[in-house]
Amino acid sequence: MIRRLPKLIASSVVRGSQKGQSHGGVYLIDFDEHSVEQKIDWNTGDIDFTGRGWDRGLRGIEFTEDAIWIAASDELFCYSPDFELTASYRNEYLRHCHEISRRDNLLFLTSTGFDSILAFDLNKRHFAWGLYLSKNGQDWVGQAFDPRTRGGPEFVNSYHLNMVRVDADGVSFSGLNTQALLALSSDMSINEICNLPRGCHNAMPYKEGIIFNDTGSDVVRYVARTGAGVAVPVPTFSDEELEYRGVDDSRIARQGFGRGLCVIDDRLVAAGSSPSTISVVDMTEGKRVTAANLTMDIRNAIHGLELWPQSWY
Repeated sequence: MIRRLPKLIASSVVRGSQKGQSHGGVYLIDFDEHSVEQKIDWNTGDIDFTGRGWDRGLRGIEFTEDAIWIAASDELFCYSPDFELTASYRNEYLRHCHEISRRDNLLFLTSTGFDSILAFDLNKRHFAWGLYLSKNGQDWVGQAFDPRTRGGPEFVNSYHLNMVRVDADGVSFSGLNTQALLALSSDMSINEICNLPRGCHNAMPYKEGIIFNDTGSDVVRYVARTGAGVAVPVPTFSDEELEYRGVDDSRIARQGFGRGLCVIDDRLVAAGSSPSTISVVDMTEGKRVTAANLTMDIRNAIHGLELWPQSWY
C-alpha cells in the first residue's frame, strides 16, 4: 500500500528551444490528487542561446516562511506563495546557476560559470559572500571573495558546479567534473567526502551514505559508507511516444537524462528525468513506486525539485 505522498514543486528547462518558444516552467505535482499545475511559463526573450541548456529555463528552488526563491541562469527571483513575482537580484559573479540551498538567513547558489558558490543574505537582500574553487595539484583550494566588489574569479567553468547542500553538518557541493562530493570547513578548507562518477547530478548526504543521479548510467544511486547500495533505473519511453526524437543537435537533451532529486523521507525520494518526468522511488526496496510525466518532448528536462511546504497546503 502506497503511503500518502507530499506535494512537490519542480522546475524544468527546454534545451534547444528558440526565441519565442517556452524555455521551461515551474509545476506543482500532487501524486495523491493525480494533478499537475503549471504555475510559471518561462518564455522571456532575454536569453543567451549559446551552449546546451545554458540560460534556458528555471533552476534551483528554495523557500522562506513567506516566499519561493527560484534561480535562473544569472538571476535570483523571489515569488509569493501564489507565484506572484515580488523581486529579483543579479550579480556579475552569478552565471549558469544550477542548484540552491538555504540555511537560516543565507541562500547558497552554485555559480557554475565561475566555479564558485555564492551566498545571498536573505535579510539584507544582497550577495554577501563568494567561494572560488580551484585545485593545487591533488588538493582542493577554496578562495573567499566579495561578490559586491571587483577582483573576483574569472569566467572559467572548469568543474561545472551543479549542486550545493547546506545542513546542520555544513556545506557540501559537487559538479560534473569534480568527481567527488566536497565539504567546506569553517576555516575555508575543502575536503573530499567521497568519490563520484563524472557527470553526476544532485549528490548529497543521505542516511548512512550519499545519494545522487548517476546521469551517465541512467540510474538514481544510493551508496552507504559500508559500500552497499542500490541503483534504480530512470524511466524511459518508446521512440514512438517521444516528441522531437532523432534531432541530431548537441543542444537537445536525450531521454533518460537524470537530474533533480528531493528526499521525501528515509525511504522515499523524488527524482527527475527527461522528457520531464518525476518519479517517486523507494530506495529501501530499490524500485519506482509511481511517476508523473509532464511532457513527451525530450528537450524538456526536470531541473529543480523540492517538497512543497506543508504549511502552504
